[in-house]
Amino acid sequence: MTKHLKELRPVYVIGVGRHRFQAPSATPYIDLGLTAIRRALADAGLSWAQVESTYTGTALLGMATSRPMLRYLGVNGAPMTQVENASASGSSAFRLACLDVASGISDVSLAMGVDKLNMVGRAERDTGIPELSADRVAPFTHFALLADEYMHTYGATAEQIAAVAVKNFSNAALNPYAQRQKAYTLEEVLGGPAISGIFTKLQCCPVGEGAAAALVVSEDAIDRLQLDRTRAVRVLASVQRSEQLYGAKSFDAELTRETTHLAYEQAGITPEDVDLVELHDAFTIEELQYVEAMGLAEEGQAVKALAAGEFDRGGRVAVNTSGGLLGAGHPVGPTGIGQIAEITEQIRGDAGARQHAGARTGLAHMVGLGAVCVVHVLQGDGNKPS
Repeated sequence: MTKHLKELRPVYVIGVGRHRFQAPSATPYIDLGLTAIRRALADAGLSWAQVESTYTGTALLGMATSRPMLRYLGVNGAPMTQVENASASGSSAFRLACLDVASGISDVSLAMGVDKLNMVGRAERDTGIPELSADRVAPFTHFALLADEYMHTYGATAEQIAAVAVKNFSNAALNPYAQRQKAYTLEEVLGGPAISGIFTKLQCCPVGEGAAAALVVSEDAIDRLQLDRTRAVRVLASVQRSEQLYGAKSFDAELTRETTHLAYEQAGITPEDVDLVELHDAFTIEELQYVEAMGLAEEGQAVKALAAGEFDRGGRVAVNTSGGLLGAGHPVGPTGIGQIAEITEQIRGDAGARQHAGARTGLAHMVGLGAVCVVHVLQGDGNKPS
């Protein structure tokens, strides 16, 4: 019989850390990763010797990423595992750390993500079977076509879709870990270089480098290691699914719909209970499609909810307070764990100028090449001040 995370041992995020997501540089990846890990350890009040397992999400660096980095923290003999799942690599690493603790195998597990723009090739290019559309339907073209379909179906305008970027850049401008730390007007977003269809450069996420880390612990560890329980954020749900056949519907949105609603069921919540969401907005149209698939807006109505401020900080449900992939950046491996760090800080009330008042329940969502989707639900103590 299948068990849900909530039916196993309670799992908590106790420490988070990030290295700023940034444009490609000469900084070695181990410096990026160690910065995030050390910040997470300090945030949790843990030492490296107390970590019992590590899962490293990375998509672009190549094999054996963990050892050259973790050895600088000292030798502790704990198992280390690399996790590659395209854009969902970090989210998948975090899920494995949660399951490790929930199952009782470990009491303290580290999920971290790190990447640099080395561009390791995609396996589908080496299958021996030619992909007829590979050179013609790049990711930005795929989503530009979805944007065109959305406008045709619901009467949305290019300006309404571009408003997603305006909102997310306003959040990123307040995020010290974001790659694009600047707010842009609608005119600036629309006036940038054209990429594909209605998409301008500022409606497409930047792929750079960075790192993020999250320490996951059991209740036993909180008590035994005398950790600060008031800073622990519980992981209520962890769900991962892969694509099915959805007929004429967009597989990206339908996979998100399926995975998110399974996460709601596992967590015992409804869309109305969600206070904030960090979602995969590699392109502006994705945010609109995904909030609808998540049940946070009616089909075709996300642009109106966005215009009404419902997805702003202080709105009905804050979406991408970090700046999302558009503003915070998308270094691939660390992106999903960066979402966990953002939600944890929001629930704790530690997000500073970008704080969303009343944040108690958060949802993190990532897709990987459209083929996989990972959703986590995190929740804080309802008695904590926000």
